[in-house]
This record gives sequence, C-alpha cells and structure tokens, in this order.
Amino acid sequence: MSVPDYMQCAEDHQSLLVIVQPVGIVPEEQFFKIYKKIAVANQINLRDSQRVLYIRYRHHYPPENNEWGDFQTHRKVVGLIAITQCCNAKDWPQTSEKFHLQKEIYGSTLYDSRLFVFGLQGEIAEQPRTDVAFYSSYDECETIEKKVEDFIESLFIVLESKRLDRATDKSGDKIQLLCVPFEKKDFVGLDTDSRHYKKRCQGRMRKHVGDLCLQAGMLQDALVHYHMAVELLRSVNDFLWLGAALEGLCSSSVIYHYPSGTGSKPSIRRDSNVCLPSEAGKRHRHGALTTNGISADTSTEIGRAKNCLSPEDIIDKYKEAITYFGKYKNAGVIELEACVKAVKVLAIQKRSMEASEFLQNAVYINLGQVVFFP
Repeated sequence: MSVPDYMQCAEDHQSLLVIVQPVGIVPEEQFFKIYKKIAVANQINLRDSQRVLYIRYRHHYPPENNEWGDFQTHRKVVGLIAITQCCNAKDWPQTSEKFHLQKEIYGSTLYDSRLFVFGLQGEIAEQPRTDVAFYSSYDECETIEKKVEDFIESLFIVLESKRLDRATDKSGDKIQLLCVPFEKKDFVGLDTDSRHYKKRCQGRMRKHVGDLCLQAGMLQDALVHYHMAVELLRSVNDFLWLGAALEGLCSSSVIYHYPSGTGSKPSIRRDSNVCLPSEAGKRHRHGALTTNGISADTSTEIGRAKNCLSPEDIIDKYKEAITYFGKYKNAGVIELEACVKAVKVLAIQKRSMEASEFLQNAVYINLGQVVFFP
C-alpha cells in the first residue's frame, strides 16, 4: 500500500471496486461525461432477492494497492471499464491491443471487463460482442447504463461463485494461506502441518469469506464469519489479520446501525434487472439480507442483532484493530484509513472529543505520501 484514500468510510467494505479509465487519447471533458453516466449505477437491487449490490467507481487506483485485495476484498479491482475514441477501422487492432494491455495491469483480480468505443462505425461496430460496445458519438450512448447493469450482473455472478466456493471449501487441513505482499517471504520454510499454521490459515480464510459475504449483501453471514475469524486469529496471535477481522466486524456493524452511511455523499439506489443465478437463489434465498437493516424474516433480524457490535463496542474494536495495525510499519495506510473511518463513525455519534483523539493518532502515522482524492 502506498497511497491512502482519505475518502474511505466503513460502508466501502461492502462495495465492489470498478476502475474506469481511458484507453488511448480521450478528451478529458468527454471522458468524465461518460464516467458520470457509468457511476450512476452504484447501488443495485437484485431482483428476486432482498440483497443489494454496491459498486465503488474510481478513475485512478494505484496497482500496488490491488495486491492487498486478499487482505480486504474491497481493495481488489474486480471490474474494468475502458473508454476509448477510435474513428478509423484501421486503428481498431491497435486500440483493441491497448485494451488487453490495460486488463493485464489488474488481470489477476478482474472478474470481468468492458470496452466502450466512441466514433467507430461500419462492419467492425456491427459485430455483436459482449465485452465491447460501440457508439457513434459521445452524445449518442443511450444504452450505456443498460450495458453497465449487464456488466454488474456478470460481476455478481463471479462474486457469488467465489463466495460459495470459499464458504464450502472441502480441502480440510490444506486451506490456502492468504498473505499480504510483505508477508510472503516470512512464511517460507514454515511447518505447514502444525496446528498453529492450520489455525492461521483457517482464521484468515474465515475473514476472507466474511468479506465476500459482506460484498454479496449477506450481512448476517459476514458477522458470523468475522466473529469466528477473530477467535481463530486471536488464538495464534496473528495480529495483522486479527485487526482486519475486527475492522470487518466494525464495518458490518456500522452498516447495520447507520443504514444512511457515514460518508459525505449519499448513494442513489437503482432498481435493476440484475438477477441471482438460479442455483444461488435456491441455496441462499432464505435469510438473505439487505444492507439497510430491513428484513421480513424476524429470526434473521434477531440473529443479526445478536452478532452485531453495539455503537460503543464499534469504537472499542476500531481502537483494538488500529493498535494491531500499528505493530506493522508496512500497514501504515491500513492504520490511517481505519482511523479516518472511525472518526466518521464518531462524527455520526456526535462524540467529538474521541474523534479528535483518533485524528491525533492519525497525524503521527508517518507515511511520506501524497494525498489521494478519487
């Protein structure tokens, strides 16, 4: 992690990160005109489900931050939408190649991608493709919002598949050890058959599944997985990932207690034709949750409230998580952003003195980095 995002808030943990970038030369005014059209679809109701899918769009994102995607999945770039201007058929091969090179930057984490081409007409533009959409001009792109919704549907299908695979992993003791970039060299030569190592793997994977559940709109499941991860990781003193599990627990609880959010920009909810895959709908229709604290299932509501932190406990767990992050010099950005998120929660709770303490702590986190505003 190299650049902190001071705009982050607790509810960002439930969002999927999509990068929107130009390919080749695109006039800045036109790029942001299309970017705004795309970014309208940032909160999608899933038909035949009580779940909601949240999308976080960015037009700039440091690729090295993407390497922390296993640690906290909301940091992982899962979607790429590229915008390009191509007015001549002979330039199309080069434009297409640039798009593929762009995808390679985030290739290890991408669920899906789209290319929106402006200016190209003729035989190439008339060929039906799912990953490319052609528009004659920047003013004639009425279908772009529908294309984005179709794109989000594909992201959800992949997310749901990954969540089910991770949650029902039958590999037993051979669970993959998830790592942050600076840890990989530290685990070379460790005894992978020890109970300590296996618990570390199980705890990190539980935390990871909690992240996926939260992104998939399954708040109760996320809370359960985070609680289990905290117990496992605490038992082996895996402090960095314990901090992440505690922060996940805080984020889930914030989403439950403050459905209007803690950020400064309110989201716009859109009804959509995005549907659950039939199998996933059958397996998880019962107890599926919205992220706004409303559910017709009373037993689900009781279970969620039981696993949820109280408003006071949220701050205590943030403090604990930040303490653990502070043990690692390479987790400075994570620590700083957690402070900022806690301050925003305290602002909602009107606890200004405690907010100032978190801000004071943030001041002493020396990153030596420039400020990034999305």
